[in-house]
Amino acid sequence: MSSISIKDIAAKAQVSTATVSYVLNGTRNVKQQTRERVLQVIEEMNYKPNNAAQSLKRRRTNTIGVIAEDVTVFNVPEIIDGINDCADRLDMHILLTNLRLDKRIGRSFDDLDAYRHFAENAVSELLSKQVEGIIYIGVHPRDLTGLCDTFGKPIVYTYCYTQNDPSIQYDDEQASYEAMEYLVNKGHSRIAIISGALDSIPSRLRFNGYYKAVTEFELPFDPLLIKMGDWEAESGYRTTKELLSLAVPPTAIMSMNDVMAVGILRAAHEMGVAIPEELSVIGFDNREFSEYLTPRLTTMGLPLHEIGYEAMEALSRILQGEETAIDPKPVCKLIERDSVASP
Repeated sequence: MSSISIKDIAAKAQVSTATVSYVLNGTRNVKQQTRERVLQVIEEMNYKPNNAAQSLKRRRTNTIGVIAEDVTVFNVPEIIDGINDCADRLDMHILLTNLRLDKRIGRSFDDLDAYRHFAENAVSELLSKQVEGIIYIGVHPRDLTGLCDTFGKPIVYTYCYTQNDPSIQYDDEQASYEAMEYLVNKGHSRIAIISGALDSIPSRLRFNGYYKAVTEFELPFDPLLIKMGDWEAESGYRTTKELLSLAVPPTAIMSMNDVMAVGILRAAHEMGVAIPEELSVIGFDNREFSEYLTPRLTTMGLPLHEIGYEAMEALSRILQGEETAIDPKPVCKLIERDSVASP
């Protein structure tokens, strides 16, 4: 047994004996710099009581922190379920923190400073519980570079991304292209699109998919068929009234989300346009309510469970020191119901 004590280490590292104990046992969060200094002194002084050696070697809690921006937003529960599914198989535990951003800041997501402290507190809290890594789940895809510092612990983002950390997303552009391809195969060529908020990444990518299909299938490109919505039902209602009042109205509308599709159905009903006989409608997201609309909504289902699963898998690979190459993006799936027919 070494004659060097915790006191000696504390004196040399210029910290309290409690801090040395925390570092050895991994029981509290110690500032990264301090921790490194203590570990360096332990190494220099060759301090090796059995239990300390074990705890230094062990330093594994098999626990992952999950930060959800808001668990009430539709995409988040299914992603958490995917993370859980994978964690169970890997014998890892999860600590979940909910930032409640939807309630706290509404839609002002472009102002990182408005919610930076919520994210920082969550990271701090999770690090103090000795998590080995963190998964961060956004409520909508956007760049979060610089939002939080994880002090060297690996972090994987999903449904959002940063410039320097791995992130797991699904393929919006491909999904939109496939929705268009489905409508074209049904015989539609005059297809309108109602987009989400213009500053949103899914809006841009889904529009790219629409445009790619218009080009590839040589559909008439008519700017009057492109409408700007804002993800809310009211905008679907308003823009559909405009579309159905055109001299040559569309035979199909692609809505960039299911909520706006609710507005489309209401406008068509008011104007006496039968769906799907006179107008086909395809939505996006496969929200729970889409199956209970009349007619039941055909929509693109997002692979939320898969991106959660893959985020956990990617984090596990990083923890094992393996390559973090991200697999091809999980793909969306067409959910065929009753709102699309041949024109």
